[in-house]
Amino acid sequence: MALTDDAIAKIRSMIQSGELPPGTRLPPEPQLAAQMGLSRSGVREAVKVLESARVLDVRRGDGTYVTSLAPRLLLEGLGLAVELLRDDTLLEVMEVRRMLEPVATGLAALRMTDTRLDELAQILQDMRAAADDAEKLIQFDTAFHHTVIATTGNETLTSLLDGLSSRTLRARVWRGLIEGNAAHKTIDEHQAIYLALRSRDQLLAQASALIHVNTSEAWLRTVLAAKPTRS
Repeated sequence: MALTDDAIAKIRSMIQSGELPPGTRLPPEPQLAAQMGLSRSGVREAVKVLESARVLDVRRGDGTYVTSLAPRLLLEGLGLAVELLRDDTLLEVMEVRRMLEPVATGLAALRMTDTRLDELAQILQDMRAAADDAEKLIQFDTAFHHTVIATTGNETLTSLLDGLSSRTLRARVWRGLIEGNAAHKTIDEHQAIYLALRSRDQLLAQASALIHVNTSEAWLRTVLAAKPTRS
């Protein structure tokens, strides 16, 4: 493991220094191992780890390349990690969302195009038509918030919030809302966000998003509190 860690550190250093910029093909394994003064097995394992992390792209029969290093690739694993978090930690995730999502929504109000606003209007219409269907609501809820955050033009922020808003987390909240006959109220909160964005009101958009995240967090707490405890 120590040799693998050394190889990972050296490859990362080569990427960070610009010696191996995005899109560059790595030297063949024997050459790379000799260049770094490490064993071929250590280099091979390091490449596997960095491939899993979306830093390297191994193309069979062609070679190994540095990826684009785009945030959407490097942060791709965040969603999987969130899916595996336990209940108490999911509440921490909601806390992080509460810190980031309202500010991002306020920024979106300044950058939202009419085309994007029309897309949100259609999503809202679809949400109201599916008010009792948890699976469809999860799908439309995901599309709504992704469209809003992507409007900021900040790929890192978009990838981060996409990862924090896992499907499992949304499912728990929406199923709780439907069971509690509160789905329509939450859809109205989406409507409030949309109207604030349509008016280009940054502070109102931020406040509307904060109310919405707080509602989602409250329902998640309710769902977790009702979860049967193991004896």
